[in-house]
Amino acid sequence: MASKRGKQTVRDMILSMLVITAVAGVVYIFIPHDDKADPIKAVDYRVELATARRAAPYPVAAPAGLPEGWKPTSVSYEGQNGAGWHLGFLDPDKKYVAVEQSTAPAKKYVSEVSRDAENTGRTREVSGQDWEIWNGPKYDALVLHAEGVTTVVTGSAPADRLAEMAAALKTAPAADASGAPAAS
Repeated sequence: MASKRGKQTVRDMILSMLVITAVAGVVYIFIPHDDKADPIKAVDYRVELATARRAAPYPVAAPAGLPEGWKPTSVSYEGQNGAGWHLGFLDPDKKYVAVEQSTAPAKKYVSEVSRDAENTGRTREVSGQDWEIWNGPKYDALVLHAEGVTTVVTGSAPADRLAEMAAALKTAPAADASGAPAAS
């Protein structure tokens, strides 16, 4: 009797698996899906930008006038521990570029957001400002120090794309609540 019961259990399990597989196959066939759709969704960062510009103790930077093809993918503002602003993008070639700002100690902060990049001792002029060039194993970065805040443009994109983002950055005074980019 025990051996017959064991064979029924295995047979029942196999039949159950066949039924589940058939149902999953039918669901897959009849549920529309687009294999060519971009899995990364663009984010609208205007509300977070307006909030950060009201709350931050420094003029928050965001791009204005980027050419077609740039896609914002992430945004955050943390008012504690250095008042950090983050805005992530994919460039037209699908490489990552991020704008990072903080009042945290610059050397540690830049290394952290640029994934261990190091200062090369060289600079690059972007829109009349000298940005430090940092190179790293994963990300490179352009770094600008201002009174009380460090701005970092970092990512896996080539140096020219980082400079393109840095050139597009506009700031608004810390007290500007409109969220509209102001001339820097």
